[in-house]
Amino acid sequence: MRLEGKSALITGAARGIGKAFAQRYVSEGATVAIADIDLARAQESAEEIGPDAYAVYLDVTDQASIESAVAAVEEQKGGLDILINNAALFDLAPIVEITRESYGRLFDINVAGTLFMMQAAARSMIKRGRGGKIINMASQAGRRGEPLVGVYCATKAAIISLTQSAGLNLISQGINVNAIAPGVVDGEHWDGVDALFAKYEGLAPGEKKAAVSKSVPFGRMGTAEDLTGMAVFLASADAEYIVAQTYNVDGGNWMS
Repeated sequence: MRLEGKSALITGAARGIGKAFAQRYVSEGATVAIADIDLARAQESAEEIGPDAYAVYLDVTDQASIESAVAAVEEQKGGLDILINNAALFDLAPIVEITRESYGRLFDINVAGTLFMMQAAARSMIKRGRGGKIINMASQAGRRGEPLVGVYCATKAAIISLTQSAGLNLISQGINVNAIAPGVVDGEHWDGVDALFAKYEGLAPGEKKAAVSKSVPFGRMGTAEDLTGMAVFLASADAEYIVAQTYNVDGGNWMS
């Protein structure tokens, strides 16, 4: 019960990693807003998790939606203690085939969405006067470039940088900002990722996923549950003195 009595909002939490975070947070005593653009699935996930989870509509590309989601948490739970910026979009293409549409969409969701969710959460936390914890989702892709993943890598590098700047700026208000950098995490999204690599690298379906799994020093791809321990730690009192850091949780893929 390391998060007992805490109120959390997790973006993109209707499925996958975000849902796993929500389940673990509830088991640790928190109440969790399952914030997602797919409200119906968010409601299903909240019902599955139990009475300490509830669904909130959120489109991180819409400022009014961001402010409304934070206001909903304030109204239902009296304030916000923890934000996890999990919502993100993936795409890949060779440099000569990247479109402005794909570039704009990824930066709008992955970077601007994270920034303005941080801003809204921080304003709420400052108004309440109890500090808080903000956790951003970076990636091993933010640590280095990849031949086909230029835009996504750039968005995740931006998350690491934003985490540093926001962490240094907000700690004076008692708000700790840190990030998690997963490696390759298995889940339904990897079917789409695998298909994109198959298209550009001439691979058979499943071939990229198998190769990626074998390349992880730990011996397998990560799971959403592999990330939840770090998410709890960074939201807990044990992380009070940790500021502006990005932690790799990737089975040994990247060392920093």
